[in-house]
Amino acid sequence: MFQQIQESLQYAFIQRAIIAGCFMAVGCSFLGVFLVLRRFSLIGDGLAHVSFAGVALGLFFNSQPMLISIPLVSLASLVILKLNEKAAVYGDAAIGLVSSFSIALGVIIASTSGGFNVDLFSYLFGNILSVSKLEVWLTIVISSLVAVVTIFFYHDLFSITFDEEHARVSGVNVKLVNKILILLTSFIIVLGIKIAGTMLVSSLIILPPISALQVARSFRSVIILSSIFAVISVITGIFVSYIFNLPSGATIIMINFIIFVKLFLYGRIRA
Repeated sequence: MFQQIQESLQYAFIQRAIIAGCFMAVGCSFLGVFLVLRRFSLIGDGLAHVSFAGVALGLFFNSQPMLISIPLVSLASLVILKLNEKAAVYGDAAIGLVSSFSIALGVIIASTSGGFNVDLFSYLFGNILSVSKLEVWLTIVISSLVAVVTIFFYHDLFSITFDEEHARVSGVNVKLVNKILILLTSFIIVLGIKIAGTMLVSSLIILPPISALQVARSFRSVIILSSIFAVISVITGIFVSYIFNLPSGATIIMINFIIFVKLFLYGRIRA
């Protein structure tokens, strides 16, 4: 097996997958911690459904799906935020409203363009081993942006995560910070669909943070451990999927889940 891993590292597509996957893992982990603790983690699932409509549109017009999905998903994230703030529609209901519309739109577009072809199937369930150089660079840029913005707004994000009203009274621009958080999430979701697919990408945001929460003793350690667990699951998942010829996205998520189960049991035993 070790020989197979060494052999796989000689291939450019494996190298691209590891680079893109690691950056994506860190980006998802940084955002996931805040979203999970605010009980807004299902925003990832809702925006993933929106990205499905974006991918269908891109394939329908024979253009790069990610370039269409990014503005579409960003707009949808702002709509969800606005519904939550102004229309008295609670977060989960707003997410469900937008995601159900997007899934229906995507299915109609897909059926109009001749059904669910191989390209659309790969976006549904992910194929990190087929990421292009452009997608690698986009992942590096967006994930680095997520890390920089998260560090810059760390105290504001920390404040609104645990007490939004207190943060508002303390002078934090809650609306601006919420918009930044939701827009960054939309960017990372679009990039993640090539790695885990629209059906599984939200798991990259949810699983590493809740795994870290089982053992972490401070908020910063949750972010650090979440990133470590995510990177481990991506690298291990790539090699396992290559060696055993398994779907890469699903394999990465399964390893994430295994890490969570082990840490959950460890936490219960330690308690």
